[in-house]
Amino acid sequence: MQFGVFSVSDITTDPTNGRTPGEAERIQAIVTIAKKAEEVGLDVFALGEHHNPPFFSSSPTTTLAYIAAQTTTLQLSTATTLITTNDPVKIAEDYAMLQHLAGGRVDLMMGRGNTGPVYPWFGQDIRNGLPLAVENYALLRRLWDEDVVDWQGQFRTPLQGFTSTPRPLDGVPPFVWHGSIRSPQIAEQAAYYGDGFFHNHIFWPKEHTARMVEFYRRRFEHHGHGSADQAIVGLGGQVFMRRNSQDAVREFRPYFDNAPVYGHGPSLEDFSRETPLTVGSPQQVIERTLGFREYVGDYQRQLFLIDHAGLPLKTVLEQLDMLGEEVVPVLRREFAALKPAHVPDAPTHASRVAARQASLEEVSA
Repeated sequence: MQFGVFSVSDITTDPTNGRTPGEAERIQAIVTIAKKAEEVGLDVFALGEHHNPPFFSSSPTTTLAYIAAQTTTLQLSTATTLITTNDPVKIAEDYAMLQHLAGGRVDLMMGRGNTGPVYPWFGQDIRNGLPLAVENYALLRRLWDEDVVDWQGQFRTPLQGFTSTPRPLDGVPPFVWHGSIRSPQIAEQAAYYGDGFFHNHIFWPKEHTARMVEFYRRRFEHHGHGSADQAIVGLGGQVFMRRNSQDAVREFRPYFDNAPVYGHGPSLEDFSRETPLTVGSPQQVIERTLGFREYVGDYQRQLFLIDHAGLPLKTVLEQLDMLGEEVVPVLRREFAALKPAHVPDAPTHASRVAARQASLEEVSA
């Protein structure tokens, strides 16, 4: 099982001192966070994509390539790649290039994002959000899987004899997760292609997450990719830790109360009870996270959100130390002991290259 952190790349005022970091400071902080994630033994770092303030990550591949050059084992991913408003030709090219530069340590999470105005900024209509996601991803798959593509669709100019370059590393494109909070159509898309399904798992109660994951698993089996419990599932999660749970609650409360998304809404206690947000000791985070398996089954990737809402870099790095030293080692051991042998691990470039080679040998035998 893979463990890591993801960032939505917000630039938020620290409510405890009124200080707002600049863009340059936050960009450099993200690089520091990613490198620290590898240092403490985490597997994955994922970065979102936004094209509006108060976010800075408009070009995730640029940032991830820079991080790739300074890491050796860290799997690099996106917390959202906007499949609806990015040209699939550019996605194919950019992520294949990143794949080569990172030596295969790349996957990506497709999503539609949560900012309505981004559609007209990139010449699209939000009312076409789902059809865009379906058509653009179908084209992206062909661009990666086929050397020469002839294509015509509804939302972009046709392609004739087009070859996307560079070609995927070792003939194997990056693994794709499809991220969604509430759209069963996206879970269906993930299941149809045999891709991974990632549930944000931050804003909604566990019953909603369970329904979405169960639907994806059922459709994964329906499309012939394996049994339902072999479907590739990832979850988000949000944590804040201190040795003493009372200290964690006291320190995190002003950040929660003023957070851009859920601030000035439900209380910290109500939100923690109704969603997977865990504010407490490392042991409480361990127990809460192990409980996710009870309603989604065995899953392959767990990513934590730890750097949002104006939290200072020093605090974020302390969270990473606790994750790496106290939380993740226990989670690895406990989840591994519970996972049946037939449930696959999270896909990696190496495992996908090996599977492709085995398939080619089987065909030629």
